[in-house]
Order: sequence, then C-alpha cells, then structure tokens
Amino acid sequence: MQTKTNSLAPHPVLTQAQTNSTLWVGHLHTDPNDHFAGQTFTCPAEGNLHNIQLYSAAVHAAGEMQLTLHEFDSRSRNWGPALGASSVAVQKQDHAKWLRFELPHVPLRKGASYAFRIQASDAMIGLGEAATGNHSPFTFGQEWSADSRNAEGQFYAYFSLAFKLELCA
Repeated sequence: MQTKTNSLAPHPVLTQAQTNSTLWVGHLHTDPNDHFAGQTFTCPAEGNLHNIQLYSAAVHAAGEMQLTLHEFDSRSRNWGPALGASSVAVQKQDHAKWLRFELPHVPLRKGASYAFRIQASDAMIGLGEAATGNHSPFTFGQEWSADSRNAEGQFYAYFSLAFKLELCA
C-alpha cells in the first residue's frame, strides 16, 4: 500500500550526512581573515524550500552563522542574487549537532542548480564535510570554500558539506 505524502509537511529531498573531515567557517581572533563555505546542488524535486541543515562538527567560538540561498549557474560558476537568508545562534554545546536554518518558502525547481553560502563574522565553527579521496566525485554538486583574501573561492567536486535539504512538496 502506498501512502500519500502530506504536501504541507517538510521532508528531506537531498541528504549528504557522511563526515570524515571538517571545514572551518568564521573568524578566529588570531587570524585577520574571515573563512566562508558553501555547497552547490542540483535540486532533485519540485517544491517549496523549508530548511537547510548543516552538521556542526566543532565549535571553537560561539556566535551567529548566516546562510544565504542562491540560484547558481554551474557552467560559469556564477552565484545569482540571494533567494532567501537565515541565521542561527551557535553555542559551544552545539558541536556534533545538526543546525537548522529555517528559510522562507522559496519555490525550487526540479533539475535546477542552487547553492548556499555560510559565513560567521563573530564565531568559528567546524562544519562536517565528506572527502571522497580517489573515489568518484559527488554528482549532486560541489563544495565551495573562500576567505576574505580570495572571496571568489574554489569549488571542489571531491568534497561536500554534510547537509540536509527539506522541501514541502
């Protein structure tokens, strides 16, 4: 027997929960540079975005993290204007936890490319990530890493942040 999914309830449509490494985001007081992270993805379903969750592997300095969602051109690697934004106050005890960024119900299209960026100007948080090593690259998107010296950053097909994408579809 098949059950019908309630269209109002959010459900995960893309989950990458593997972690074997850590990517640091934020500002360490002894380092003059801010460190940023992000993730591109191809949306596997049609629906309204409800939240994006990131895995906090470590919290060196508590503070506020900001996430922005963008349309993304994967060919030219251009970020479109922000479609939505959210922030979360991260505490020291939030290590080894999923951080939920509630977002406005932005409609996402199946097969379209999107990306989110994370920054924290007054905190330093280690986000869980997966590195595939010599295995095949992630097919749903790429991790992005930048700092205030190189705001354009780099994209990595063999790395992915640990994240969950939930839609109301």
